[in-house]
Amino acid sequence: MTQVLRDKHIILGITGGIAAYKAAEVASRLVKARATVDVVMTEAATKFVTPLTFQALTHHPVITEMFALLRETEIGHVSLAQRADLLIIAPATANTMAKLATGLADNMLTATALGTQAPILLAPAMETKMWENPLTQDNMARLQKMRDVTVVGPGAGRLASGGMGPGRMAEPAEIVAWARIILGRGGPLAGQRVLVTTGGTQEPIDPVRFIGNHSSGKMGYALVLSARDRGAKVTLVSAPTALPAPVGMQLVAVQTAQEMQQAVLEALPESDALIMAAAVADYRPTVAAAHKIKKGETGLELELVRTSDILAEVATQRAELGWPRVVVGFAAETQDLVANAQAKLKAKRLDLMVANDARQAMGADVNRVTLLDASGGVEELPLLPKEEVAERVMDRVVELLRGGLSTD
Repeated sequence: MTQVLRDKHIILGITGGIAAYKAAEVASRLVKARATVDVVMTEAATKFVTPLTFQALTHHPVITEMFALLRETEIGHVSLAQRADLLIIAPATANTMAKLATGLADNMLTATALGTQAPILLAPAMETKMWENPLTQDNMARLQKMRDVTVVGPGAGRLASGGMGPGRMAEPAEIVAWARIILGRGGPLAGQRVLVTTGGTQEPIDPVRFIGNHSSGKMGYALVLSARDRGAKVTLVSAPTALPAPVGMQLVAVQTAQEMQQAVLEALPESDALIMAAAVADYRPTVAAAHKIKKGETGLELELVRTSDILAEVATQRAELGWPRVVVGFAAETQDLVANAQAKLKAKRLDLMVANDARQAMGADVNRVTLLDASGGVEELPLLPKEEVAERVMDRVVELLRGGLSTD
């Protein structure tokens, strides 16, 4: 993961709702990402979760009093408001949202919110009727119009009352993902559009069987998160994976190589960079059976044909039209890694090739890659988590988009 949260000062405001217990995980995730977290709790919030919980998680005193002094001479809400890079309120009750919308400052949290210039992230949580009430909706709209406010959720499902409907606080992982997006939107890829492919395509044999591979999609998902956290507008074209959909980007789900090619070519004109991390099938059955093939007494023969070479098509269009500005490929090899990767790099006119041993990389959480660029450079990286590999690759993409290297 990028270090977008590292050393950032985040205020986590907690208000009086049953979802307050989920804020503990939000605090934990932020601290693990190396953020400095100060927790401000309303009096009602302390009825649901004790301040000691958050003090243990953040290693900072929890602020509950309106006129608390952080140090001998620092007025709490003033100092916090000035230092904050982001204010998160999770859960955000209807009562607190109403106060924020009308500029009330009758507790430490609302006073801090009124005094800060930092962006605000709200995670509403309340009963469905309260959420759907026009007054609540008007307050939310007013906040978003007047301030740099992002609203995450609420989700729909079973509520504490036993009812069903919208009103559940967004999950902690989603809240932290949006914190990363907000703090990363001015990053080195701000204003850039990045297209990433991932996963292993599946070529149908019949309605229940397919030709596929062991790709998990983890590398591609790490790449899109790295690009997103650097401020890029990201489109992910993903073959089937078991991974949850990433937050804050356009997801285009595909199954076959042909579907992936169509999705890539459609998105290409609006992309500054393409990163082809998908494991695209090289062959597909000539015909997919309309019904499940029954097991017989003898073997089964399949006639296979080549699938389209997506990167070759991209190279053709790029030569004619000049976009995208940067193209990165992945080479999964089992022998002659560098030689085969260099041949692909040249043949497909890539700016960067990421080469790895397919036997070690597919499905794993770590990867050992070699980076080859169009100027002949070769950089062997040690065995790293795929998130760290994504960081190294995205560093190169940033450099390429700035004109550090060229295929000319």
